[in-house]
Amino acid sequence: MSFVVPAFAVVPVTVSSQFLAQQPGNGDNGGQGEDFGKSSPVGFLILILFLIAVALLVRSMTKHLKRLPESFDEPAAASSAEEPEAQKAEAAEPEAKAEKPTAKSD
Repeated sequence: MSFVVPAFAVVPVTVSSQFLAQQPGNGDNGGQGEDFGKSSPVGFLILILFLIAVALLVRSMTKHLKRLPESFDEPAAASSAEEPEAQKAEAAEPEAKAEKPTAKSD
């Protein structure tokens, strides 16, 4: 598929495409002046501080992860005296939620 320009539009299309393809002549150079791509010592210091912060966070996270148990499943050898109390507490929770009054709106 090709694009065909009608004969009456050839000159305006050609002129406009040449105008739009020109580089800016105002000396802006698209933001790429003589300092383009250079960093300052302050930026380097901030980068180093971020790297140190990340290293400390990784170290802290590793310590916390080592303290976690192997599994969060409840042990199978729980004493039988504790189980009825746990079941009573679970049964009381829905009743407590049902007793909460709801706010009335006018």
